[in-house]
Order: sequence, then structure tokens, then C-alpha cells
Amino acid sequence: MTVESIISEGVAKALKALYGAEVNPQDIVPQATRKEFEGNLTVVVFPFLKVSHKKPEETATEIGSWLEENVAAVEKFNVVKGFLNITISPAFWTGVLNDIAKAKDFGIKEATPESKLVMVEYSSPNTNKPLHLGHVRNNLLGYSLAQILKANGNKVVKTNIVNDRGIHICKSMLAWQKWGEGVTPQSSGKKGDHLIGDFYVEFDKHYKDELKQLMADGMTQEEAEAASTLMSEAREMLRKWEAGDPEVRELWQTMNGWVYEGFDQTYKRLGVDFDKIYYESDTYLEGKDLVLGGIESGIMYRKEDGSVWADLTPDGLDHKLLLRSDGTSVYMTQDIGTAKLRYQDYPIDKMVYVVGNEQNYHFQVLSLILDKLGFAWGKDLVHFSYGMVELPEGKMKSREGTVVDADDLIDKMIGSAKEASAERFADMPEEEAEEVARMVGLGALKYFLLKVDPKKNMLFNPKESIDFNGNTGPFLQYTYARIQSVIRRAEELPEEVPGDVKPNEKESALIQKLADFPNVVKEAGDNYSPALIANYCYDLAKEYNQFYHDYSILKEEDPKVKVLRLVLSREVGKVLKRAAGLLGIEMPERM
Repeated sequence: MTVESIISEGVAKALKALYGAEVNPQDIVPQATRKEFEGNLTVVVFPFLKVSHKKPEETATEIGSWLEENVAAVEKFNVVKGFLNITISPAFWTGVLNDIAKAKDFGIKEATPESKLVMVEYSSPNTNKPLHLGHVRNNLLGYSLAQILKANGNKVVKTNIVNDRGIHICKSMLAWQKWGEGVTPQSSGKKGDHLIGDFYVEFDKHYKDELKQLMADGMTQEEAEAASTLMSEAREMLRKWEAGDPEVRELWQTMNGWVYEGFDQTYKRLGVDFDKIYYESDTYLEGKDLVLGGIESGIMYRKEDGSVWADLTPDGLDHKLLLRSDGTSVYMTQDIGTAKLRYQDYPIDKMVYVVGNEQNYHFQVLSLILDKLGFAWGKDLVHFSYGMVELPEGKMKSREGTVVDADDLIDKMIGSAKEASAERFADMPEEEAEEVARMVGLGALKYFLLKVDPKKNMLFNPKESIDFNGNTGPFLQYTYARIQSVIRRAEELPEEVPGDVKPNEKESALIQKLADFPNVVKEAGDNYSPALIANYCYDLAKEYNQFYHDYSILKEEDPKVKVLRLVLSREVGKVLKRAAGLLGIEMPERM
């Protein structure tokens, strides 16, 4: 039983004994006491005034006195207006620490056969360009969210939908045909996704030149766009692809294969993976069939021009196009088809889409349509909506080649870690130093992108992220490595602390912070927020470093206190590594 639940039950019993009131302990939620006040947990007593019929201070004092006399975990209390601040007995904290030490994977729930199955979709790249900084944030959020949901006892399936068809794909293909001269990843020495991205930029450059020439000849921009032979060729290639033209399909498969090899390398470097990958080229026809079936059942309707729509005005939205007049699909139709295939493959209880906030309306519509089509999880699907990530230089544009490639970013972060840690790594074998630099560089990247509330837009500052002393990934990693150094130098490390050892105030606060971990994991899962885990990691590391600075561990003369501090250090290290793992951050054993 957690200390919070002990206090909740104690307060409920106090209300019954003092005022004859029946209150559900679950409705009493103690909070950590603010640092400027004495105590460990605070209970707000204002809701109880209607049963005590007394002033807030008097009610709080009566409840505190009852707890002090009847609940062994309560050492003392103080009252600040209507706030009851409770100090937990040091002996109780010793028991809590021993319980944490005995627990297998403390704070993590195992899935059971009855657990809900949650599918998390993230990444969703296009096969016309390499992954960039925006994709990095998406992948890290999606992977972390999947880990957090799994830690809450859910079965989790990580999935990806690859956008491998459409006009943007044909632009890269056409550019390769026209100006590629048969170049391949092997002949160029470039990763396949980077090579294809170059041709996407190449198409845009030639297209702009063509428009510029047509407008110089007297056309308006609209007229020039309509007259563009380059864009006309790209559209013709798309029509051939949709018709199954063998030559176009063969080129498409070859170039996509290059891209997938490149993606796989980047995913591996980022430390993210998927249980199942779907492709739009397989799903868009499935969606089309579902939409056409929706006409027969009255869910959709067809206009005179042959286009198919859904009327969502009764639900407070508008009319949504699902098939164009020429019969081609829109993104919504593809998402419907993907949903159908997923539901066939897995008994999904909850579907979570990790997609930027510019798609908020899209997922409102998708939820309604899936529900109308009979998908059980459609109405309650979760759009994990997140803000954009920008650089100090401003927004990125793929077609202009101004994006920050994920691979370049990873290289830069690892290089910065090497540079910042040159002295720390001086005594390490070269191979170990390289591996630690990799962990630190990626840890800096992941933590910086995940510590921010996902809903907010953010500015990514690589230099700030690599600091070893601030609210950063390297600070967490250094704290963990410091703990492992203490553990290695200890002569012996008992499994638990003698029951008669009483932690001091700083040690008690650190144990309380450890004990908070399961609640933080639950809150992060309930709110779909990796940032809560990141902030917890920082608070725990900061609290431990203050303790490490103030008290001796290995040189402590009292053997029982030494055991307490060693066990406490070990458990902080375990929880820190476990929590960082939920963010996808690896912890080096030494730095």
C-alpha cells in the first residue's frame, strides 16, 4: 500500500470517527507538500467543512491529531489555514525503501491476458525524402508513449503507415528518370532515402524554373501552373501507377526499396521499432470499398459529379469528401482502409495516432466515420496531437531542401557529445568512449524533445541539450553513472536496510520521490505525456545529487546508515534507468 493510500484511508477513518461522515478514501487525494512548508503530504480540508461544521484550521487540527494518534505512519502534522501538512515517520520510510528494493520492476505493471490491446501509430513517413527533425520528434514521442502504455499493463502494438504513393512520390521518380543518369545508392555512396530526397528537391527546382519562364512569357501564376509540362508528366505517371503500368510500378518498387533501407538504418540509430508496418499502396483500395459500401447503407452519399461524401453536420462538423469525382481516394479514405486492415489483424481496444496538431480536424472526422462504419474503437480513438519543432533559423521545408535530416542531426549530436566529454572519456578505451558518446548524444536529443509538453511547439537547441549540468539527458546519465561508481566501490551491498534505521529528512524525501514513480507512470499513461516521465527523471536526479553532495556514503562510519545510503543509491539508480528507458534513453555504466 502506498503512503498516499495509507493517508487517504486514515483521513476517511478520521472523518468517520470525528464527525460520523462516510467518505470514500479514493475521493481524498493527498499531494506532495510544497517545499516552503514542513511535511511530506498535504490534505486539503475545505471539502470536509460541510461535515465538521467548524473552521478550516480547527477541522485540520482535529483530523491531524486523530491521524497522529491512530496511524503509525504519521509522525506529526502542522496546519496552514485549510491545509493539513503531514510528516511521515522516518521508520515508515525505511519500510517503503525495503519494499521498493524487493519489488520486481518497481513501478511497472505486467500485461495479463485480460489487458487491453492498444495500437500506437507513429512515424508515417513519405517515401520521397529522408526522415527529418519533425519525424524525429514524432518517432520519439510515439515510441515513448508505447513504452509508457506498456508500463501501465496494456498490451501494445507499435505500428507505422508508410505514405508510399501519390503525386509527391511521382515527382521524385520523374526527376530520377530525367536527371538521375541511372544513379543508385551503391554508385553514389548515399543512403537511399537521401538520394531520393535529392531528386524531390531537384523536381521542385526545375518546376519553379519552368513557372518562372512561363510567367516571363506573360502567363499568370495560375495559368503557368496549369500549363506546366513537368507537373503534367508527374500527374500522368501517377495515373499510370494507379492503372498498374508495369514499367512505372517496377521503378516505384526499386526506388521505394532504396528508401526503406535508409529508413531502417535511421530507425535503428534512433532506437525505435515497429511490430507491424502498413503501406498506403495496400490500404487505399480497402478504404475505397468501405466508402462505396457506406453509400448502400446510407452512411455516405454520391453527388451528381460522382464524388462521394459523408454528411457530418448532425455531429457539428461539415460535409467531408471521401472519393473524388474521378474515383481517386483522399487521405481520409486511406486511413479508413488502414483501420479496416488493422482491425482484421488485431483485436484493438484503443487506437492512438501520433500525428501533428495540424491534423486535429482530420482525426475528429476520422473518429466519427469509423464509428459510423462500425469500428468499436472508432469513437474513442486518441489523436496524440503534438506541436511542431522548429530551429533557431525558423521552419523547415522539404521541397526546398532546408530540412534538418535525422541522420545529420544524430551525427551532430554524437559529435557534440564527444567534444563536450573529451576529458571525461580520456581514460576509456576508444571503443567504449565511442559507445558512451553515442548514448550521450542520443540521450541529449531524446530528452530535449520529450521533456516539453507534447502539445506545445518547441525550439530545438542542440547546444543547450548537451549540457551536463542542466535539465538535460546527459545530466540524468551522469547521475546514473555516478551511482554505479558508488555501487562498484562498495565492499558489499545488502539487499535491504535494517528496520531500526531512521532516514534523515533528505533521505526520507528521496525515498518519497522514489515511491512516487508508480503514480507518475500512471499519470503519464492517463495523460499520454512522456514529458511527465522526463520531468520526474530530472527531479529524482536533482534530489539525489543534492543528497550525494550533503552526505558521505562510502565513508559513513555508522554501518547501518551506510547500508541505508547504499541501498537508497542503488534503488535510485534502478528507477532512474527504468524511467529513462520509458523515454528510450540508454544509461552508460560510467562516464
